[in-house]
Amino acid sequence: MPGMTHLLAGHLLVDCLIAQGMTHAFGVPGESFLAVLDGFHARADQIRFIVNRQEGGAAFMAEAQGKLTGRPGVCFVTRGPGATNASIGVHTAFQDSTPMVLFVGDVASDARDREAFQEVDFSAFFGPGTKGMAKRVERIDDARRIPEYVARAFATALNGRPGPVVLVLPEDMLTQTVNASPLPRVEPVQAWSDPGGLRSLRELLLQAERPLVIAGGGGWTPQAAAALQRFAENWQLPVANAFRFQDCFDNHHPQYAGDVGLGINPALAERVRQSDLLIAIGPRLGEATTGGYSLIDAPLPRQKLVHIHASAEELGRVYQPTLAICATMNAAARSLEVLTAPPGVAWGQWTQGCHADYEANVEVSNGGVVLPGSIDMPAIIHTLQAYLPADAVLSNGAGNFASWLHRFYRYSGLAKGHKTQLAPTNGAMGYGVPAGIAASILTGRTAFTIAGDGDFLMNGQELATAVQHGARSIVLLLNNGTFGTIRMHQEREYPARVSGSDLSNPDFCALARAYGYAAERITHTAEFEPALLRALGAPTGTVIEVMLDADVITTRGTLAAIRERALTSGG
Repeated sequence: MPGMTHLLAGHLLVDCLIAQGMTHAFGVPGESFLAVLDGFHARADQIRFIVNRQEGGAAFMAEAQGKLTGRPGVCFVTRGPGATNASIGVHTAFQDSTPMVLFVGDVASDARDREAFQEVDFSAFFGPGTKGMAKRVERIDDARRIPEYVARAFATALNGRPGPVVLVLPEDMLTQTVNASPLPRVEPVQAWSDPGGLRSLRELLLQAERPLVIAGGGGWTPQAAAALQRFAENWQLPVANAFRFQDCFDNHHPQYAGDVGLGINPALAERVRQSDLLIAIGPRLGEATTGGYSLIDAPLPRQKLVHIHASAEELGRVYQPTLAICATMNAAARSLEVLTAPPGVAWGQWTQGCHADYEANVEVSNGGVVLPGSIDMPAIIHTLQAYLPADAVLSNGAGNFASWLHRFYRYSGLAKGHKTQLAPTNGAMGYGVPAGIAASILTGRTAFTIAGDGDFLMNGQELATAVQHGARSIVLLLNNGTFGTIRMHQEREYPARVSGSDLSNPDFCALARAYGYAAERITHTAEFEPALLRALGAPTGTVIEVMLDADVITTRGTLAAIRERALTSGG
């Protein structure tokens, strides 16, 4: 190959990442890939290695990188404990359809298969396939083939249904000197909609009376989102977003119907059931988006179903659609936007009603439920809406606390040019803090995180990473002294029998300050607005701790109400 030079294999690997357009990589150092760390040192003017405090946080940051950039997020960890810690981010990337490459430093070749120090069979552990955590798991034994493996990893992560790839790096392989050079940048292949399928879709639309679009999944770009918006406008279609893909369609748009996920607006759930034509563009139609496979019956839906997805393997996997179209989101949306619409449609009032249901759900404070304590969470989220920039990135982990954001915040949407939501569809706790820090590092935009007390403590140590690398995230920490989601289920199934869900917490403000963040605690709603303004103007990141009554549990009820219903119904 022309232009080849003698390189340490670890340096060649870094050059391959640069060739793929990577400017940042996340990870925790390990002795198994010292040669790669030296490569980052040699190329520090072209790529930054972000040093994390725990591999789970590093993998979450890489997953957020994949969501934000559309290119595979990159994470480096060492063998054994490092890789198993990072597996939570790999699983998140898999279920969220996020492109990502995890590089794992491994035992030397001459020690392999002897249960050497920290040795793990990574192919067995990450288990490629529909029941595993990664799309592909490969080991690079020949340093000369590093460019091939890296390019294939990026292609695999990007093409079809996006997802994670694991590349295993034997320690002795990385210290070899080789003659090789990086391969060119890999771009995702665009799979276009079948013209016959588009004609069939048009016919289905012309026959419909109550159509509904559900948009989500991986592979969306601002261009694809803008094309989706034009398609919806041309046909006057109501558009809902799939679980935790609320920025696929502008929440301010007069045709927006809300998000189809956990804690769904009951009115929207009924609209899904009543629809005579569901057009799912991009989502897998997983358990959360289908209400446990009840909003849409599996395997044969009551509604006519058009399923558009980038992976042929996903089409018909759970649901037998009326029409299946295999296409990437960019290509699908651009095909749909030129689909000729009639002068008028039969469902104008239906679309207006879907949006009216959404508006009522956003504006009505907690569905009429009077919350205990001095904190009004809907009012706090509305304050966020008033002051956060339109391009702010909002992140969260898993827990009932996230429902406040998902219900009451209006995401601007990719069509306006920016990814604004980072949230794990796989329900991974601890995601929000590292994802927000990654957003600050990678974009420089305002990064806002909402976290529960249990959620924060799973990766709060990454505040040290933020300070070291100059990130400024704002963390709204809801402290109610309990694992709220578990407590909610516990009160419903075993009312008044609390076990394993109470928390004894540290002084979160003191902890945040120890890391180098500003911090303040609020106990009344009126204190939040000035605290937020101080955080937006602060030179460092900020933790705003909100002392929330333990009885405040969801946007639709309280622990007391849940317990009362359970006891009344016989537990």
